[in-house]
Amino acid sequence: MTTSGERHCGDCTLCCKVMAIEALTKPAGTWCAHCKPGRGCAIYAGRPAECESFSCLWLVSDLLDECWKPNLSKLVLTTSEDGVEVRCDPGLPNAWRKEPYATDIRAWAAEGERNDMTVVVIVGQRMILITPEHEFDLGIVGPDERIVRELEGTKVVGASVVKAAELRV
Repeated sequence: MTTSGERHCGDCTLCCKVMAIEALTKPAGTWCAHCKPGRGCAIYAGRPAECESFSCLWLVSDLLDECWKPNLSKLVLTTSEDGVEVRCDPGLPNAWRKEPYATDIRAWAAEGERNDMTVVVIVGQRMILITPEHEFDLGIVGPDERIVRELEGTKVVGASVVKAAELRV
């Protein structure tokens, strides 16, 4: 299992469900065929590079306490070039709305709004942009699509999804 600092995946395998794995043609939101839930990867020694290099934020950040361990919270936290991604177990699609998670997620959204970063909840392939005051359900956002935020100052007042090619025009 992956380790980072003092933390270890241990019995947590949720990333094997919520993450897409391109090398295995595994979509987000379904268990990897090689995962033994709660035990680990059957092809660990030969797993794809994207699996080998992956570490969720709980593994690498001392700022997240034990309640954020993915198999407990049902949430896998990752970063993107735009901000924080909260990947929710599709079997418990409202886990992110429970406490203490909801309060922390809203606080990150408030900080993000001030610093031009986003907080997105991903359930399966569905994306929800979180702001301090709103949830913008964007539906399924494809790899060739981008989220466009409508701003008033730094405050997000709207969001839409557009084809990436349209942004270059």
